[in-house]
Amino acid sequence: MPYREQSVASRVTRWIECVWLLTTHDAVSEYPVRPDGCIDIVYSEANGLNVVGAMISEQRFDLPARVRTAGIRFRPGMARSFFRVHAHELTNRAIPLEAFWGNSARELESRLAESRSADDCCRILAAAIQPPEAAPNGVQRAIEALVAAHGDIELERLIRETGISDRQFRRRCLEETGLPPKQLSRVLRFRHALALGARGLPWSLIAVEAGYFDQAHLIRDFREFTGRTPLSVFSNTTRGRSG
Repeated sequence: MPYREQSVASRVTRWIECVWLLTTHDAVSEYPVRPDGCIDIVYSEANGLNVVGAMISEQRFDLPARVRTAGIRFRPGMARSFFRVHAHELTNRAIPLEAFWGNSARELESRLAESRSADDCCRILAAAIQPPEAAPNGVQRAIEALVAAHGDIELERLIRETGISDRQFRRRCLEETGLPPKQLSRVLRFRHALALGARGLPWSLIAVEAGYFDQAHLIRDFREFTGRTPLSVFSNTTRGRSG
């Protein structure tokens, strides 16, 4: 069941992490998608185009055979300019893109339905995003720094550099990402640990590299975000992705 990602044009890389494609040959039960702090636009023939908010725990999906699902993944904190809605209103939800883009969403969905290949599907999705007129604001730039550090950064110092209070930053972070700052930091650290685990590194080293106090701390986060231990998550590394 191939899952792959493609880069996007340089003009939108500050806002968009990638376009991605998931195709199935046989039916799959409980395909896991794990928290990553991102908001996606997701297209499938069965469900059309939806905006999928940030997740706070692993979600599992039953995928029919011979189905193509494609998406655009926005970087944490960078999606709100495209939907004009506070990101926390999307958390753990999927809302039709038409609710935000109207006729443009319907036209995009028609083009995707008529696409002849997986590559065409990704190309059409990538071309649908134009950079916003306004540059990232101070809070978005702080979130960029948090993402670059994989969540392993002193939040108090980061907030001081924005020039706003802790309470204001928490509210703005919720509006931009759908998650409060501490939870976003934990999700980003967990995502980094997943990436390190996929490389086959020992768990003691992963805990240190990802900024956990110890392996027990890492295991607690895995249990909270996936309901399973790290060893269980990686018992079949071909299944699942962060999303």
